[in-house]
Amino acid sequence: MEEGDAVFGSSAEVNLDPEVYWWHDKYRPRKPNYFNRVHTVYVWNKYNQTHYDRDNPPPELVQGYKFHIFYPDLIDKIKAPVFTIEKDGTSAETCVIRFHAGPPYQDIAFRIVNKEWEYSHKKGFNCTFERGILNLYFNFKRHHYRR
Repeated sequence: MEEGDAVFGSSAEVNLDPEVYWWHDKYRPRKPNYFNRVHTVYVWNKYNQTHYDRDNPPPELVQGYKFHIFYPDLIDKIKAPVFTIEKDGTSAETCVIRFHAGPPYQDIAFRIVNKEWEYSHKKGFNCTFERGILNLYFNFKRHHYRR
């Protein structure tokens, strides 16, 4: 300390009115917005052709999913969100797909059909993260019955 200086500590601090900043709502923990679609089809095999028609169609089967998840306010914009597939404890026919992106977004999860995925780009697989939007498209493998 030099001559004429005094300690200026916490006793001199003045309490200010709570101020709301422009980034106050932007970085609070929240779930991301999403727009998802399920792709279903009718399977017209010989049994269904015999027992069903266009007026009374057979049950629809899930062929694939399209996920659009919006992360516009990610703190770390370089690190892309990831998804993981987890077993569903209640059923062997379904599984849980979980999306994790990091702060300020919380994880979200969806229950989907538990089938083998088709990872070929020609068969519709797409996983991209551009301009804060995660796009995940996939179809399931189709096993045709042959004698």
